[in-house]
Amino acid sequence: MGLFLSTIVNKVDRKGRVSVPASFRTTLSQQIFQGIIAYRSFTASCIEGCGMDFMERLSDSTQTFDAFSPEQEDISALIFADARQLAWDPEGRILLPEDLIEHAGLSETAAFVGKGQTFQIWQPEAYKAMEAEIRARALKNRPTLPLKAPVKPVVGDGK
Repeated sequence: MGLFLSTIVNKVDRKGRVSVPASFRTTLSQQIFQGIIAYRSFTASCIEGCGMDFMERLSDSTQTFDAFSPEQEDISALIFADARQLAWDPEGRILLPEDLIEHAGLSETAAFVGKGQTFQIWQPEAYKAMEAEIRARALKNRPTLPLKAPVKPVVGDGK
C-alpha cells in the first residue's frame, strides 16, 4: 500500500467536482475500486478520505467490539453508514456530494492533506489554522514516535 503525502490545493467547480491529486490517484490506482472512499470527519470540519483497503481494515477493527454494542453501533454509523464511494472521471475528478461540501465548508478550493494511510479534504484557510494549532501543540509537547528496530536476518543455525 502506498502513502498519501503532501498538501495539495485544487479548484472545486460549480458542480462540486475536484481533481484528486495525481500522486493520490497513483496510490489509489492499486485498488480494485478506482476512486476514493469519503465520509464526514467526526473530529474536525473536513472530509476523511482513503482507499477500500483501509475501510476493510477499519471494518476488521470493529470486530473487537461486542456485536451490537453501543461502541460498535456508533462507529458503524459514524464511518460506514456515512461513507461514499466516489469514482473519478477520465480527468481524475470526483464529484463531492453536497453534504460533504457543506460539512467541510468548501467553496472554490479544496486542500487534500496527506496523512499516511489516509488523507483529509479541507477548506484551505481552515486547514492553515488547524496546522498552526497542531504545530504549536507539537512544539509544546514534543511528541515522539517509537521506531521498530529492523529485523536482522538469521544466518546459519544461530550457533
